Amino acid sequence: MTKHTEQHYFAGLDLAGKRVVVVGAGTVAQRRVPRLINSGALVDVIAPEATPAVEAMAEAGDLTWHRRPYADGDLEGAWYVVACATGAEVNAAVAAEAEQRRIFCVRADDASQGTAVTPAVAQHGGLLLGVLAGGDHRRSAAVRDGLVEALRTGVVDERSEPPAPGVALVGGGPGDPDLITVRGRQLLGRADVVITDRLAPRELLEELGPHVEVVDASKIPYGRAANQDVINSLLIEHAKAGKFVVRLKGGDPYLFGRGFEELLACVEAGVAVTAVPGITSAFAAPAAADVPVTHRGVAHEVVVVSGHVGPHDEQSLVDWPALGRLRGTLVLMMAVKRIREFAAVLIEHGRDPKSPVAVVQEGTTRNQQTLRTTLGEVADAVRDAEIKPPAVIVVGPVADLAPESRR
Repeated sequence: MTKHTEQHYFAGLDLAGKRVVVVGAGTVAQRRVPRLINSGALVDVIAPEATPAVEAMAEAGDLTWHRRPYADGDLEGAWYVVACATGAEVNAAVAAEAEQRRIFCVRADDASQGTAVTPAVAQHGGLLLGVLAGGDHRRSAAVRDGLVEALRTGVVDERSEPPAPGVALVGGGPGDPDLITVRGRQLLGRADVVITDRLAPRELLEELGPHVEVVDASKIPYGRAANQDVINSLLIEHAKAGKFVVRLKGGDPYLFGRGFEELLACVEAGVAVTAVPGITSAFAAPAAADVPVTHRGVAHEVVVVSGHVGPHDEQSLVDWPALGRLRGTLVLMMAVKRIREFAAVLIEHGRDPKSPVAVVQEGTTRNQQTLRTTLGEVADAVRDAEIKPPAVIVVGPVADLAPESRR
């Protein structure tokens, strides 16, 4: 009998504590099994061989792996079956036994021959989304991705009620607007007020609704700066006025971003506050320029240092002599203005003047520039190339690892 996929009945199955059998342990099982495990199902995998990922799940106790071929009778007591063996004959036999036992069965190799199909699935903020498109997998995946993106950006409002007043400290990432986290983008789409600064991805502000108040608290290096106490007061003032406030920062809120100062101020004022980590430019900008901050056999340590104050400033908390003795990777942030001082003190305390250096300006953005030089020459090279903040400076052998074709 021909099965009409458009007549599928969409339902959510409660598989917690129930036996689910997966026949096959290849890449298809590797994709399907984690969601079954997360649903609380008791997963039995039957296959003579398994991918390393499936084997690792078995070793961790997340599933039971029966290391043998499928045999008739293996589905006894099962509530749900996934047939994803390599051979079509095995999948057909599994589907036949499932039909006989009245167990819903998904056939990964030929969906039309099963009694259930797997939708294109995604999770978002406690929602489980599934899309079926009559067997057109590309279409269902495209619609699913579009729905998730609409939810993330606030185009589709998922809220059953307005967000509670409070503050979210959101790391916007290294510059490319696509590199903000899913959670950060979700909260940004729910904001009543956004307090942002110069390093936060500006394109994200274009997605905000007309009702959202945007407050510019830009901190331009070596120029005018909004006082941190003023920013703290703004966060508290708007939150106590019943608003949901997003403090949008560049990078990660807690890596030289004063995010924890803002959290402490909110807590002291009795304002609900949460922090959303962001991708830090300390690692992302070098990665975008083909500079790995660690590499096997080259660097086993990474130290991230603020260059906000000079090495001989009494306010400095950095042990520069110790950094000069290290052999691994040193990442300098906010160090363009004082790079001559930093290079000199590192060389004074043991760093080889020929140590490779990579300077990445505005990493991950369309204005990204990369300068490769040495520690002894970096100050003059930065001056001659007219490098300006924001820029990340990487010192160490990893700065000389980029493929020749991409230098």
